[in-house]
Amino acid sequence: MSPEPCEVMHLLIQADVDGELEPAEAARVAAHLDACPACTRMQTRLLDLSSRVRAMPRHPAPAPLRAAVRAKIAGSSAHYGLAARHWRPTLGATGLALAASLAVFAVLPRGDTMPDWIVAAHIRALQPNHLTDVVSSEQHTVKPWFGGRLPFAPPVKDLAGDGFPLVGGRLDYLPGNPAAALVYKRRQHVIDLFIWPAGEEDYASGAGARDGYNYVRWQGNGMAFWAVSDLNPKELGEFATLWR
Repeated sequence: MSPEPCEVMHLLIQADVDGELEPAEAARVAAHLDACPACTRMQTRLLDLSSRVRAMPRHPAPAPLRAAVRAKIAGSSAHYGLAARHWRPTLGATGLALAASLAVFAVLPRGDTMPDWIVAAHIRALQPNHLTDVVSSEQHTVKPWFGGRLPFAPPVKDLAGDGFPLVGGRLDYLPGNPAAALVYKRRQHVIDLFIWPAGEEDYASGAGARDGYNYVRWQGNGMAFWAVSDLNPKELGEFATLWR
């Protein structure tokens, strides 16, 4: 087994799939994959997802969405500036191409690919200095922080009394949706709760797993909720039940 921790390699594997790595970093990834079946499965899933995205038919994105994507890339919008900061380290030279892919996702059914995006966003957030934009256990501090940064007001709850303390929040972005990400802890485990307006999408309640990470999704009061963590399915289900 390679001594390189899997948590460190996940972001490099994503960048390798996008063809963004220098030869030395690509060699590190190859050496790790030779010794790590779990990360090899993750790479296979990412390659499959990338292949499916490329095979999707192209549709023109609505003008408001195009404007929002451009604003994120340029970092010129006050509403989207922080979200763009999260994008840049991971998109690199392929930012425009991925933005176009996200625009495609915005007008196509996404039910089968959203778990992959949710887990990828969670893994990206676990990299150093990416987890929180606002650090606070006070819901009355975290909720107002999103004001003016998102085009919606996400509900915020503190479940510290039930063993799931709120530790902060951040802006994130999922295909077609700016999202609020609330960050909770359960012992040493991080739980990301992604929230965005459900719109016309129908996110039926459910649960699943991708690459060792568990997720629970539900919908309520016009919002879509996805909780994701390496926490075991039972306790993550308890978190979701308490939150609802």
